[in-house]
Amino acid sequence: MSKIDITNITRRQVLGLGASIVMSLGLVACGSPGNGAASAAKSADADKTITVAASSVPHAEILKNVVAGVLADEGYTLKVTEFEDYVQPNKVVEDGQIDANYFQHVNYLESFNKENNTHLKSVGYVHYEPFGLYAGKSKSLADIKDGAKIAVPDDTTNEARALLLLQQEGLIKLADGAGVTATKNDITENPHNIEIVEAEAANVSHVLADVDFGVINGNYALEAGLNVSDALATESSQGESAKQYGNVLVVKDGNQDQEKIKALYSALTSSKVKDYINSTYKNAVVALF
Repeated sequence: MSKIDITNITRRQVLGLGASIVMSLGLVACGSPGNGAASAAKSADADKTITVAASSVPHAEILKNVVAGVLADEGYTLKVTEFEDYVQPNKVVEDGQIDANYFQHVNYLESFNKENNTHLKSVGYVHYEPFGLYAGKSKSLADIKDGAKIAVPDDTTNEARALLLLQQEGLIKLADGAGVTATKNDITENPHNIEIVEAEAANVSHVLADVDFGVINGNYALEAGLNVSDALATESSQGESAKQYGNVLVVKDGNQDQEKIKALYSALTSSKVKDYINSTYKNAVVALF
């Protein structure tokens, strides 16, 4: 009798345990799609958020005032982080902290990759900012004095660009072949004994009152309230300079084919951006699309 009771009890326990297992599996099965859906939704949200590092003017302005709206119509959220230097925007993209940056030209990008062993890639051209030669203590190039001081950016590519502009205006002559890698050591003729004063690109406008002239990047000239029409000389937007120094959208190599990067570049080169550039910056910024 005891044996039968034990057997019956065991069977009931087993049946009960089996039912519990079935119910548990059912709950797990029912729960799995929900968890998967939540995970998928989270991933989709991440793919619909685009982060960009940018200089304040004109890059961040273009992104915030125009591009964000174009992307919003396509279901994307744009987040812009502004930087004042030319180093951190590349580092945060290389490290994967930010999806893309928009502040630099191709020559600077290539130089940065070489010097820092980074793997950054241009997605394409957006705009060009003509370099300008602006008056400081002296107001006319025609009356340039012997020993005049001219401030130029101190980073490799922008210093070369500044020196090429001075050569364009007949103030100096550079060694043959110096081109986009020129430094002040490449000056072979200097009839006015000009002193080249090197300063961080963002600071050239700040030292303008202490030098005779300054060669300033277009975006920093805008930030300083300088108009390209006030420049004593500018680079032509037609020709080689535009190709060499056009500002590009940059990502870490391998990410350029992401759908959200394609959407970002499409928005940056839209007719709305071109109209905004033309109406806002008055030739200080020139669209390259």
